[in-house]
Amino acid sequence: MSRIVYLIREALSSLRRNVLIVIGAVLAVFISLALAFGALVVNELLGLNIAAWQDGTHVVAFLYDEGQNNVPVGAHESLLQEVLEWDEVENARLVSKAEAWIEFQRIFENDQQMLDALRDPTVLPASIRIELQDIRFHETTRFRLEQQQQVVRQVNTAAESIEQLQNLSQVLRTLGLGLAVVLGVAAVVLIANTIQLAIYARREEVAIMKLVGASNWYIRVPFLLEGLIEGVVGAALAVFAVWVASDNLAKAGQSLELFKLDISNQWFFRWGLLVLLFGAIAGVVGSLLGLSRYLRDADGTGPDIPKGF
Repeated sequence: MSRIVYLIREALSSLRRNVLIVIGAVLAVFISLALAFGALVVNELLGLNIAAWQDGTHVVAFLYDEGQNNVPVGAHESLLQEVLEWDEVENARLVSKAEAWIEFQRIFENDQQMLDALRDPTVLPASIRIELQDIRFHETTRFRLEQQQQVVRQVNTAAESIEQLQNLSQVLRTLGLGLAVVLGVAAVVLIANTIQLAIYARREEVAIMKLVGASNWYIRVPFLLEGLIEGVVGAALAVFAVWVASDNLAKAGQSLELFKLDISNQWFFRWGLLVLLFGAIAGVVGSLLGLSRYLRDADGTGPDIPKGF
């Protein structure tokens, strides 16, 4: 037990003696992991909104009025039943001219100029709103609807935009992982340099410990603890900063109806733990890299130790 207390005390003592270097290492880990974690948050927000949009209407077919332009009465309902039988269609519903007017009033209830501009509600066409099994079927569905030229006036689809967002999400996911790897390596290197400087400052103490028979692991542990603390503290600051930024963003976006800007606490807890684990691993790996050369030199298996070491 006394040995454990001694090793922990030595690690904390080293942190106090090299406070400026330690702060630099912690900031390096903080910046690296905050950027990487922030990229993951942006990707998650994009994924949540894509999923929400995918659950809505993908294709809208605007229809000619029944009884006009040779459109027989009952043609709208007949087309709806045909569309519901298509394999790529999950669901479809008919929106009448009267329902379109009610929807228009609801959407523009706070825009009196738009309400005044539409004097005749009968100009709003009936439509069929279609939800697809998969948005990849939007081109096929559009083509089939456009063949119904007698009934279908125009076909609009949001699926193309959703596909573009999916592609953007994939790019962000790849960039996020790449950023995490690159910045993680940078954090490891900076921690390794910090540990090297700490060892250099205590070179005589390390040499004496080797002379009296201290094992390499006994010498390593305080420095490993130092790197572990630096990595965990930097990662914790990164998680906290990104969580605060995300929480403020969610509060600012509460008035937005089209976009979801809040992420569940479960997601933050799960990924926050992974970021903390990564910070801890980066600290330990950086410490091992920083220690390896000097202990190898002290054992006489590496190049000669510089005079005074």
